[in-house]
Amino acid sequence: MPTYNEADNISDILEHVLGHGVFDILVVDDNSSDGTREIIREKMQNHGNVQMLERPGKMGLGTAYTTGFKWGLEHGYDCMMEMDSDFSHDPDVMPKFLEAVKDGAHLVIGSRYIGGTISVIGWDFKRLLLSRFGNIYASHILGLPLTDMTSGFRAYTRRALNGIDLEAIYSEGYSFQIEMAYYVWCQGLEVREIPIIFTERARGSSKMSKKIVREAVKLPWKLRVRRMLGRINCTPAPE
Repeated sequence: MPTYNEADNISDILEHVLGHGVFDILVVDDNSSDGTREIIREKMQNHGNVQMLERPGKMGLGTAYTTGFKWGLEHGYDCMMEMDSDFSHDPDVMPKFLEAVKDGAHLVIGSRYIGGTISVIGWDFKRLLLSRFGNIYASHILGLPLTDMTSGFRAYTRRALNGIDLEAIYSEGYSFQIEMAYYVWCQGLEVREIPIIFTERARGSSKMSKKIVREAVKLPWKLRVRRMLGRINCTPAPE
């Protein structure tokens, strides 16, 4: 879980995840100034399976995730999940990701758009259109049979992450999610979507920005050109 000023949410979300009894938690905090880190430290004293990496400043969502993945690989984990810390992603759905991994998937994406549906609560029409058509745009350019390439509720296997040069990924936000899904798909590994309902945060502030949107518009073309030039080896699994 990446955090930056999530004091309103972090205690409750940690307790919900811990309630499943099967997950270890790593929080990557970007120098929160609202007491988030102090709350996490208190949880760590009472729960040995809660860890925190503290970074010196706001360094971005993408690097928070890659930092967490590298930590997980170094500590021997075979499956790693990523999720928001603000209850946008329902912790009660987490076991379904594990079921899909056990069934053979190497990347499991919680999709808001399976079957043409829009399973989002709390967004205005403009943001819904931006997300829905942004996903259609990215999947069409890259040729991926996915409905939700920008979802941040995911599970990766160790094999999938080992096949990605995490040091070379600098994209953020939506772009990070698109790039990671593309690299797993290019390895020929199964990428599976499962349905989720995304709920806009009730407490705290969104980290969305125009810069993140602009980056997501450019990235699919960059990846496509790199593949055409032979800089990305891509052998997707047969459908």
